[in-house]
Amino acid sequence: MAKLVINAWDRKSKISRELYGQFSEHLGRGIYEGIYVGEASDIRNVKGMRCDVVEALQQIQLPVLRWPGGCFADYYHWKDGIGPREKRKKIVNANWGDVVEDNSFGTHEFMELCEQIGCEPYICGNVGSGTVEEMSDWIEYLTFDGSSPMSELRAENGHPEAWHVKYWGVGNENWGCGGNMTPEQYGQEFRRYRTFCRNYGDNRLYCIAGGADVADYQWTEGVMKTAAYTGNRRLMDGISLHYYTQPNTWEHKKRATEFELPDYYRGFVRALRMDELIEKHCEIMSRYDPAHEVGLVVDEWGAWYEVEEGTHPAFLYQQGTVRDALLAAVQLDIFNKHSDRVKMANLAQMVNVIHSIILTEGRHMILTPTYYVFELYKGHQDASLLGSWLETEEIGDEESRIPSLSHTASIKDGELHLTVSNLSPFRSEEIDCYLLGYTPEIMEGRILQGDMAAHNTFDNPENIKLNELQEIKRKDGGISFILPACSVAEIILKENSPKK
Repeated sequence: MAKLVINAWDRKSKISRELYGQFSEHLGRGIYEGIYVGEASDIRNVKGMRCDVVEALQQIQLPVLRWPGGCFADYYHWKDGIGPREKRKKIVNANWGDVVEDNSFGTHEFMELCEQIGCEPYICGNVGSGTVEEMSDWIEYLTFDGSSPMSELRAENGHPEAWHVKYWGVGNENWGCGGNMTPEQYGQEFRRYRTFCRNYGDNRLYCIAGGADVADYQWTEGVMKTAAYTGNRRLMDGISLHYYTQPNTWEHKKRATEFELPDYYRGFVRALRMDELIEKHCEIMSRYDPAHEVGLVVDEWGAWYEVEEGTHPAFLYQQGTVRDALLAAVQLDIFNKHSDRVKMANLAQMVNVIHSIILTEGRHMILTPTYYVFELYKGHQDASLLGSWLETEEIGDEESRIPSLSHTASIKDGELHLTVSNLSPFRSEEIDCYLLGYTPEIMEGRILQGDMAAHNTFDNPENIKLNELQEIKRKDGGISFILPACSVAEIILKENSPKK
């Protein structure tokens, strides 16, 4: 029997709602068909946006969406994607399959999508092939509420009112597809670009520097040293980190549904490495930012496998299994644990690409098991992380050892929210949960459970879905419950007279 102790008196950092963000790039069927079908489509839509996808994203209270890339961002020139669609410039998407990008989904369409969902836009600007003027003009076009060439151009294109845009990325992966720069070189470029990322009216930008790939600590060191501050004035609000889980090798990836038990355990070893990466990058950040004013933004993360058979290799379309839901859950737990420094995270990618929460095929849509993890975890958004301690054991094989359980506990408006994952592929787990400073009167629970390779298909879209968590039992000092193998559960506890 596992033991979990939660101290409701021990209020830690606020879990930013932006930790539950998503990422959508002009890649494969991620934007076109996945999100945007055009107003003439017979698929139900509002202003070209798929209603079924928008409604699904509203349900999980999607807080923030990153766009237009990814590697695509540093090839993207925003003026190609405004004005009458029939007059927009067509380009070749050289990063992702050399397909023609007709730019029918551009700035206005993205902002419309965010408004329909009710989420914050996170725009990644072009440093690799763009100019300072181009980025400065884009910010003015979006956010200036006065009379200027850019605001007048926006009005000509049908939106006289300025938008509010908080999150702004200054380039993407500038160590690679965004320019193959050195950290010091990019740091100097960030300083220059950041100078012209202006605040207009009451719009306040949160500017995010292009950060490291996995364990490239030299990159974080160089960029922080060069660009975090000028004198006593802070230049950057956040710096990014990209890390994808790959149980095998990049050269010999397997498909999402085709794996063996060693792959399962190895995948979790690599997913759990996120904890080490965050700690070491934040340690470097603290040398140059001892006040912890610069946040870490994990704006690309997820599990990356071989594409599904018969699909375009550059479209990165893969299935999503219960294993992937659990991989997402343990990494969200890590982000929550480090919510004092990690201020945003964006799963890659939202629809039809890599570790998707939604898959579409024509007029049909399915939710992957990972979608339901975001549904179970949404109660942590903007809640206070609670001090907790979990006694568990290791499982796995000789090469890969992992903890059998993972969890997060938080509290908001007197409601205690607990999520727990059982990573064991074979064994159920009974958990005794002791509550300090909290006596629940109401207990509710939901659970996602299935075999590790189980997934939803267009023929069987509800093979994996949420169910009620049965038999949450009250006991002296807390509660107890049983988690079956390969499961993620949410438990909501309420007091009769909730304390703030």
